[in-house]
Amino acid sequence: MRNILGALYLAYGLIVFFAVMLIFLPFIILASFIPNKYGSTIPFFFLRCWSYLFSYLTLFFYSVHGSEKVDKSKPYIYVANHGSYLDATAVVISAPTAFKPLGKIEMSKVPLFGFIYQRVVVMVNRSTKESRAESVEKLKVVLKNGISILIFPEGTMNRTAGPLKDFYDGAFRIAIETQTPIAPFVVINARKLMPRNNPLTVHPGRMHTYFADPIDVSSYTAEDVEVLKLRVYKLMEDMILQHQQ
Repeated sequence: MRNILGALYLAYGLIVFFAVMLIFLPFIILASFIPNKYGSTIPFFFLRCWSYLFSYLTLFFYSVHGSEKVDKSKPYIYVANHGSYLDATAVVISAPTAFKPLGKIEMSKVPLFGFIYQRVVVMVNRSTKESRAESVEKLKVVLKNGISILIFPEGTMNRTAGPLKDFYDGAFRIAIETQTPIAPFVVINARKLMPRNNPLTVHPGRMHTYFADPIDVSSYTAEDVEVLKLRVYKLMEDMILQHQQ
């Protein structure tokens, strides 16, 4: 019975997701053609409206803690854990400033959604070195234009029993090379509400996001990528263990 209810709720959530998307689709597309910084901030505003409406209609709620630690006047590299499809709305609702995320190119193939995805995400094909290098350069341009970026340093969704998977170097290498501070935060309870390994157990509830103090990278050099990565990993792991429900 639980799986039947979960399947019905999941189907309802997908219908709401695409229905709300259709409402904001024209605005996001038009805004994506605006040049310079506003070409990212205005589409992000509509993405946030989309995320809020979806969350209320599906009874997924969010409590954000510590976002005031982020200085809204400058760009950051946001890094967050990734354990559920719900993270997509969690990070948009939680981040105090607009950002451009790094995302897998495979998602661009999803009908309708992929059309928006291509306009608001820096896409990467992790299977090719050329694509990875190209995406890094695009992210650097975004930061240069004063817009924050978001990277899930685990690369893919965490299906393990642990709080985090191993991190890739990318976010930390970019932070050092561009001297952009890192703003780590964690999403709590999303994996319980919509587990990646068993989506039919999905149910409504509340998620919490917790921000750490941003990390100044001015003292790090190119040789310190591993040190910075391990520092952020330990920080985020401790936050998840402290706040997990």
